[in-house]
Amino acid sequence: MKKTTTLKSLIQDKNTSFLMEAHNALSARIAQESGFKGLWASGLSISASLGLCDRNEASWTQILDIVEFMSDHTTVPILVDGDTGFGNFNNVRRLTKKLCQRGIAGVCLEDKLFPKVNSFISGGNDLANADEFCGKLRAAKDSQLDDDFMVVARVEALISGLGMDEALERAHKYHGAGADAILIHSKRKDASEVLEFKALWKDRCPVIIVPTKYSSVETNLYKEAGISTVIWANHSLRASIHAMKRITQQIQKNENVSFIEKDIATLEEIFMLTGEAEAQLAEDKYLMPATA
Repeated sequence: MKKTTTLKSLIQDKNTSFLMEAHNALSARIAQESGFKGLWASGLSISASLGLCDRNEASWTQILDIVEFMSDHTTVPILVDGDTGFGNFNNVRRLTKKLCQRGIAGVCLEDKLFPKVNSFISGGNDLANADEFCGKLRAAKDSQLDDDFMVVARVEALISGLGMDEALERAHKYHGAGADAILIHSKRKDASEVLEFKALWKDRCPVIIVPTKYSSVETNLYKEAGISTVIWANHSLRASIHAMKRITQQIQKNENVSFIEKDIATLEEIFMLTGEAEAQLAEDKYLMPATA
């Protein structure tokens, strides 16, 4: 099955699916090996891994290069965090085409102004004109090279404090413009907003959520509410930061590494994740033996 078809099936399935964040090929492969059926290429995590702010400091071509490595290194579909589309409708058209050419299964576009600022940072919640954003969604759908490519519209009205009516109005417009699913975002400590949205939205199209701020909520609530997809949006990055800080501080303090070997990956694990065994087989098959 094509990756686009797999992602479409995951999002449209009646059962709740889960996408795991990845920010490079290695984290993508680890998520796949852990059993996840789909990945979220997080704009925040990719930017942070490059040492950049989540303010579109990383160009769309830099993001494209990274997600291409992620796609090449995995067999599961990837939904790319496309931020605001990196410009106007014309930028969205080109982004969509290039993602399709590289085997990416879908893109999520958010209705904020370019350059965007992370939703959880003060001052980062200025919304784009809804009708203009609809033009971006139509441009994406008209530019996709695969009928199953998924275009997800991310609604930021609740994050911006504009209320449920505005969120629903925008979602209706975006669905009418061709969005295959709606990602409703919230910064509350509980899931009340997203669950209310889902109840009012009913089943017009799949609803996706990102429970970063309301992480303690039991996922059974989402299943019972009919939430299509839950995205764990930044947890691989956050876990790696914590682990690297702990290990490097211990090495600096103790001036040796013998005591940490049990707590870190072996070289063999790295070789497995990077496909060294296959490369060795390919070398045996294709590399000409030295001649006298």
